[in-house]
Amino acid sequence: MAYQHGQRLRLEGLTARPLDLRLAVNARARRISIRIDARAGEAVVTAPSARRLEEGVAFARQKAVWIAERMAARPDGAPLAPDAQILLHGRPVTLRATGGAGAARLVQTDEGMQIVSGGEGEAFSRRVQNLLKRLARQALTERTDVHLKTLGQRPVTVSIADTTSRWGSCSPHRRTIRYSWRVVMAPPEVLDYLAAHEVAHLVHADHSPAYWSVVQRLVGDHRPHRKWLRDHGGALHAVGR
Repeated sequence: MAYQHGQRLRLEGLTARPLDLRLAVNARARRISIRIDARAGEAVVTAPSARRLEEGVAFARQKAVWIAERMAARPDGAPLAPDAQILLHGRPVTLRATGGAGAARLVQTDEGMQIVSGGEGEAFSRRVQNLLKRLARQALTERTDVHLKTLGQRPVTVSIADTTSRWGSCSPHRRTIRYSWRVVMAPPEVLDYLAAHEVAHLVHADHSPAYWSVVQRLVGDHRPHRKWLRDHGGALHAVGR
């Protein structure tokens, strides 16, 4: 069977519950891999080429129990609702409703930092998310500019999205970098690492040793930051679900 990039499959009969897969082709990948997309609720099978996707599906069948275990361990959804607590720059922030229809804003109170917002239900959630996106754009644009100057690179166009897989992506030819707004919830050093990670792709489009040496030049030892995203990324993607 010929599989295609972006195709979705459901594996049944291998575990107690059916497993949803999404197939992806990444020419920079060196091997077939499987990761869990916690936000989308599916496993992503990545292969270096389309012709190896069939091999990837077979590998997923072999790893069905592992996939099921990781899916079961996904963090529960965390709605953006009044009195909920989320992270902002790695620190806890409480969400408070003010009534009315005012935009969300960040305030310092005797009880600590809070995000206060008008609106109810989806309107409240949307206002809070819009604030988080603005804060993410501000922080990521600032750190991107710092790393661009360090490497002597020309400016790029920065955009903010709600991606379900990558934390960021870089198009060297178009000179564009796109980030997930959710990284604004991570500690500042993790956000800074992400900016460095994408800016370094302007120098090396792959993940070769030469590429990682550029990242290390920008932020030092990047391994703790990558580990933080692996360990906590699922929880960040659960926010707002």
